Amino acid sequence: MLRFLSRLLLPWVRFSIRPPDVAQQLERLPAPVCYVLEQYSALDEMVVQRACAQLKLTRPGKPMVVGDRRVAGRSVMALARQVGLLRARLDRRPPPELQSLLAAARKDPLLDVTLVPVTVYWGRRPERESGWLDLLLSEDWTLSSRLRRLLTVIFNGRKTLVEFSPGASLRSLIPQDTPDLQASRRIARHLMARLDAGRTAYLGPDLSHRRTLRTQVLRTQGVRALVAQQAREGKVPRRKVFEEAQAMFDEIAADYTPAFVQFMERVLKWLWTRIYDGVEVAHGQTLAGIASGNELVYVPCHRSTMDDLLMPYAIYTQGFVIPHIAAGINLNLPVVGPLLRKGGAFFMRRSFRGNALYTVVFMNYLGEIMSRGHPLQYFIEGGRSRTGRLLSPKTGMLSMTLRSYLRQPVRPVVFVPVYLGYERIIEVDSYVGELSGQPKEKESLWGFLRSLRRLRENFGFVHVNIGEPIPLQPLLDAHLPHWREHTGSRSKVPPVNAAVDELASRIMREINSAAAMTPVNLLALVLLATPRQVMLESDLLRQLALSQQLLRAAPYAPRVTVTELDPAGILQACEKLGIVQRGEGGMVQLDPKHAAAMPYYRNNVLHLVALPSLLACCFLSNPRVSAADLQRLAWRIYPYISEELFLRWEEAEIPQVVDAQLAAMEQAGLLRTDASRAVWQAPPAAVPEAMQLSLLAQPMLLTVERYYLAIALLRRAGSGTVTQAELETRCQQMAGRMLKLYGFHSPEFYDRSLFEGFLALLRRRGVLRADAEGRLVFDEVLDRVADDAQLVLSEQLRHSILQVVHG
Repeated sequence: MLRFLSRLLLPWVRFSIRPPDVAQQLERLPAPVCYVLEQYSALDEMVVQRACAQLKLTRPGKPMVVGDRRVAGRSVMALARQVGLLRARLDRRPPPELQSLLAAARKDPLLDVTLVPVTVYWGRRPERESGWLDLLLSEDWTLSSRLRRLLTVIFNGRKTLVEFSPGASLRSLIPQDTPDLQASRRIARHLMARLDAGRTAYLGPDLSHRRTLRTQVLRTQGVRALVAQQAREGKVPRRKVFEEAQAMFDEIAADYTPAFVQFMERVLKWLWTRIYDGVEVAHGQTLAGIASGNELVYVPCHRSTMDDLLMPYAIYTQGFVIPHIAAGINLNLPVVGPLLRKGGAFFMRRSFRGNALYTVVFMNYLGEIMSRGHPLQYFIEGGRSRTGRLLSPKTGMLSMTLRSYLRQPVRPVVFVPVYLGYERIIEVDSYVGELSGQPKEKESLWGFLRSLRRLRENFGFVHVNIGEPIPLQPLLDAHLPHWREHTGSRSKVPPVNAAVDELASRIMREINSAAAMTPVNLLALVLLATPRQVMLESDLLRQLALSQQLLRAAPYAPRVTVTELDPAGILQACEKLGIVQRGEGGMVQLDPKHAAAMPYYRNNVLHLVALPSLLACCFLSNPRVSAADLQRLAWRIYPYISEELFLRWEEAEIPQVVDAQLAAMEQAGLLRTDASRAVWQAPPAAVPEAMQLSLLAQPMLLTVERYYLAIALLRRAGSGTVTQAELETRCQQMAGRMLKLYGFHSPEFYDRSLFEGFLALLRRRGVLRADAEGRLVFDEVLDRVADDAQLVLSEQLRHSILQVVHG
């Protein structure tokens, strides 16, 4: 009867297949294939049969034949069967087909079979779900009744997914010297674990009640020991301290609710279409290769408050479970906080210092959700960037993640860097205000409601680019060769500082290596390079085309995406967003309302043009520059801009990268050279390429000016006369004075943190030293660094900076 009903329903079913290259993978297997289902279902088997026919693979209904020998009735088996009509239960005994294969393999040492786990998901295709009943009946972990299964097929059958997991050799799974029944049970458990891993990646872990999780966290040895210790030291009842720990858990823990997540997917889809033109996810296929069997930790950059909603939405629409998200306790607002918890947010205080009990509760909670297989997400910068550049990483959560893994290494950890790019940021006006000295506005429910009025504006496209995954184990092997000896220890965890620092730096570089160059970014790079942010339309279009040509001729990284619009389309898109306006005589200029915010969008992608812009700077006051001088300048300045912009190349790679950029600039007509390529020459001043080269130089010119300003102030003060903190203050004051005197708008120019980072790197590289009283000491090495600035900065610019310094 079930097979008869299944045949009636089969024409209704429409399915997709994952992974897309499964046919090529299975065709390369040396042994015949046997498909493994988690639970017997006649309809599931028929869907797999149709999928295999579509892929031209061996069909499940065919007998399994090895050579000329038939070893099984059919090429499919189910690890569990539902038995009982009224009180349904699962029979999980090893299937007879597995026992037959095992017996045949025992008799013939050369016989082998590839076991391929296959799962059929009915529903849970969030990008296509269109009704509330679809959501109610979508795929989950529960053992559904036959009636609910029938309804699920009817309502979700046209958005079904068939997922093939990597195959496993039967012979490799057979334990030695083990009876057949026990061996078949072990093999069945292994296959079930593979199927569970795939289901976890698709649906998320099977959720236990929140009270169960709280009990497990509070019963850990670390929490109980600290509760007893604080009770003794404070001379208070242990129950009182334990209740404090319970309150801390309730303050921290998420209350993940799948039904709420499905509901919010519908709400967010409406919201994004209301305020954005679309959410574009690039390299989403990366997740398919790492989601199963690994603990994923998403580490995106932080641009906007929308990031907290955008990231899980993007992951969910790619067909993967949303992560548990670490959020600041400041977001635990009335009404908003409980809703964020249901969406997977867990809250953390800004500082753990001085509260050992809170620290141990948080660490154990983090370890418990990692051991259960819940993906994690946190913003490695800690807070939102106000300048558009990546902030220095905050390593607290990274350190806790590594230590939690070392205490309880259940599954391999893989970090997933993510670049978030907006064509317009909702909060950009407040960012500009804060950089201009206005106090930061605290998060509040009223502030959240007030911001909703902006939903009527158009904010363009949003780009979510998945970066290159970073597995944790190789990093631990490099820094802690004996880390496996410490796993499972609750008291002794080896120092992880070196591993954390390298991991943080690599995450930041990988985020930038997945950047999205949007129309707004390109327009900001070009128009902000002009004195008054205005250009003839013909010149603007030509410069936009040049920028696209350079980005494609010498790409920054394989995962960087560049808008496919042509220059005219870029200009039209920015006009639609209200960013530019046309004037008389074919002029195009920034709209005054958006002009102050444009440095933010330029800074998002400044790293993509850093090296070609730096090379172009060398030709502003020098018509001819030797290749040796270009290489020396790049080698000397690169460490500083790399530290500031998180550039991807190692210092040893710079000569080859410089050669590639010079070749791209030559191809674009910006530079000329002879056959020896020993000297490079700028085009004559009268040709359009000379203006293009000058505009290309402007983005990095401000950075070099900032470096020269700091060095000039230090040289004027003299060696051993000023501390770093005093010098940072002077640098910030003089930079602000330069902005007022010369009228260019770039708030990050006087950002104190940038001066702090530059001076700190000078100290790490030995150019500066601090004496016993903390004053900065330097020698002739600093003079050589200052002399290199003459190659980049014109005499007029150097005099302007020195005039401000001496004034």
